[in-house]
Amino acid sequence: IPHMGWSRVSSLKSPLFEGLEEGSYLYFVHSYYAEESPLAAAKTEYGVTISSALWRENFFGTQFHPEKSGDAGARILKNFLDL
Repeated sequence: IPHMGWSRVSSLKSPLFEGLEEGSYLYFVHSYYAEESPLAAAKTEYGVTISSALWRENFFGTQFHPEKSGDAGARILKNFLDL
């Protein structure tokens, strides 16, 4: 499903989201989505529940663009660099 714009993230799990508030807005631009997964580090409601971030061991993948997501995105990038 095409998804462009600001959406809230929830169910935050992983050091990537340390210090980020539940329900923070992040910026999404994509035309696909990752279904709900046990590896989800964050979820987003966008017509359906999607895995907006996936995490396994030292691998992370996100549906959103942290570099376009303001202060919340900057925090995620800092957390990634601190891992």
